[in-house]
Amino acid sequence: MSGGVPRRGRLPLWLKLAFTLWVLIWAPTYARVLGWQNFLWLCDLASFLILIALWTESRLLISAQWLAVTVVGALWALDVGVALATGVHPIGGTEYMFNAARPLAFRLLSLFHLLLPLVAGYGVWRLGYDRRGLGWQVALTWLVIPLSYVVTDAERNINWVQGPFGQPQATLDPLVYLVGLMLAWPLVLYLPVHLATLALRRRP
Repeated sequence: MSGGVPRRGRLPLWLKLAFTLWVLIWAPTYARVLGWQNFLWLCDLASFLILIALWTESRLLISAQWLAVTVVGALWALDVGVALATGVHPIGGTEYMFNAARPLAFRLLSLFHLLLPLVAGYGVWRLGYDRRGLGWQVALTWLVIPLSYVVTDAERNINWVQGPFGQPQATLDPLVYLVGLMLAWPLVLYLPVHLATLALRRRP
């Protein structure tokens, strides 16, 4: 297109550069403080996958990560917001945000849970939604959850493989619980966003 107007659907360079800068700050800091295991959290993996999606302008990849981060980001914000106002965590898993033993600047890096849905949503808006993203993200989840169970420290409860809401569970056999988690994750977190996005796409 002439006149410097970007072609429809393309992502702006400023967004790609800004998100790259964010990852270059966030990833080394998390690696130094929390170690490599933390990057197996699906929301942490989403940061790297969104970065790739932005630079490649992959509609499939940005759609998959839109599913990965939207409900998670909303639940994270709800838990932190209610805890900030009342001191009570209605969901759990964000207690670390109020742990004074960690520097405030480091805790503020976790605000990426609010950033990722905005970036992924903008990417879907500009590039379009690829319904194949659901299958792609389910496959990734079914790979990462068992991997988290096998290779990470149990006390870290990465992706809640040891128990929901950041707490260990002893009610179910661990493998039964793990299979249930692998089924619940797509049904609770991904499918509602997938259906809502398809419905919005059909609106005139």
